[in-house]
Amino acid sequence: MKVAFLGLGVMGFPMAGYLAKAGHQVVVYNRSVEKAQRWLESYPGVAQPTPAAAVAEADFVFACVGNDNDIRSVCLGEEGAFAAMKPGSVFVDHTTASADVARELGEAANALGLAFIDAPVSGGQAGAENGKLTVMCGGDQSVFDRAVPLINHFAQSVKLMGPVGSGQLTKMVNQICIAGVVQGLSEGLHFAQKAGLDAAAVIEVISKGAAQSWQMENRYQTMLAGEYEHGFAVDWMRKDLAIVLAEADQQGASVPITALVDQFYGDVQRAGGGRWDTSSLLARLQHIDNIEY
Repeated sequence: MKVAFLGLGVMGFPMAGYLAKAGHQVVVYNRSVEKAQRWLESYPGVAQPTPAAAVAEADFVFACVGNDNDIRSVCLGEEGAFAAMKPGSVFVDHTTASADVARELGEAANALGLAFIDAPVSGGQAGAENGKLTVMCGGDQSVFDRAVPLINHFAQSVKLMGPVGSGQLTKMVNQICIAGVVQGLSEGLHFAQKAGLDAAAVIEVISKGAAQSWQMENRYQTMLAGEYEHGFAVDWMRKDLAIVLAEADQQGASVPITALVDQFYGDVQRAGGGRWDTSSLLARLQHIDNIEY
C-alpha cells in the first residue's frame, strides 16, 4: 500500500516504522523536519514538507498529533491533507482528541469523497515501540475493515466501537479508569510505606488477587524507586482529562474522582513533573508538604 503518516512523536515515530517494516511505501510528515530526517535514518521511506505533499498518492493516511487544533490544522489547514487526498482514500486519526473534532473531520472528509476513522490508542510509548497498542475506532464498518490489516502492524487489539466519535469516547473511558487506578495504587503504596510494611512484598501478595491491575504490574517498581522519567507524561494526561471533563459536562455525566485526580496532576505539574509518568501521583503524596499552591 501507499501510506502517509503525519506526526512522528513518541507514538507516531514507531507506528510509522512498523508500517514501513511491513513493506508498505511510507511517506512521512512532521512539523519538525529534523524528526522526519531521524525517522528516515531508521526506516525506508520519503519525507515531505507539508501534509498535502505527503498524502497526494496515499491509499491510507495515518495521523498522530497533539490535540484538536493540531489535527484540525493537519487536515484542514493551508497545505492540509484533505484537499490533496485521492477520492476513496482513508484517513485514520490516532490522535487523542475530542469526539466533536472527530465528527467535524468525519463530515469534512465525507464531503470530499474521503473516508475517516477516529482511532485513538492506549498502551503508551512502550506499546507503540513494541507494536502492542490497543486501538479503539469510530467509523463505518466497511472502512474499518479496510484499515484493520494496516493497523494490525502496530496493534495487539483493534475494535470498532460505533460511528465516528465513538473511538474518542471510548478513549475517554480508558483515561477515566486509569486516573482512578493510578491514584488508588499511589495511595496504597504510600499507606504501606507509612505503616512500615515492605511495599514490594505487599504488591507481590495483593497482585495475585482482586487488586491486580496493569498499572500495578508495570509501574510499582519504578514508583517505589522514585523513577518517573518515562512513560505517559502528566502533561499529556491532563490534556486528555480536560477533554474528558468537557465531554462529561456536555453529557451530564458525574466523574468526581476523575476531576479530583486531574487536580492532583496539576499539583505534579506545579512541582516540575509535567514530563513525568502518570504514576508520579505517588511522588505527590510523598512530598505533598512541599507542593506550592
